[in-house]
Amino acid sequence: MPTPPGIRLRAATPDDIPLVLALVAELADYERLPHEAVATADDMHAALFGPRPAAEVVIAECDGTPAGFALFFVSFSTFLGKPGLYLEDLFVRPAFRGRGAGKRLMVHLARLALERGYGRFEWSVLDWNTPAIDFYRSLGAKPMDGWTVQRVSGEALHALAASGD
Repeated sequence: MPTPPGIRLRAATPDDIPLVLALVAELADYERLPHEAVATADDMHAALFGPRPAAEVVIAECDGTPAGFALFFVSFSTFLGKPGLYLEDLFVRPAFRGRGAGKRLMVHLARLALERGYGRFEWSVLDWNTPAIDFYRSLGAKPMDGWTVQRVSGEALHALAASGD
């Protein structure tokens, strides 16, 4: 697939931490979760560029202006016996939607998963986010019927860890 005109993808660098945090804040606002976006520059730097990076970021630029990003990490499928690529966040700023940046990011990640020998590429989407769901369906994504995301965080995570054997 040729790159849409004016769209360039690049790996984030440590100098991009303020941009990544700004894009995360914009995504949190869009998802109606601004109170949950509490990552600091130090947190993000350690996660992306520390001794054991936990995630990677690809930034999409449209005519040189930051248009969006994808943050992803390695997951693992015990059934496949292979790693997978898990897309934590994909966000394209509203002014740049419809220009192909989101699709370009998704194609890039699919290719990356294949190049790395991963068995799958997956992500979650909020059930009310119809534009995103429609976009993902247009790419061939299928919902995982019968599965729901479970999470333990904050106080519940601390309580579970302290509960003993």
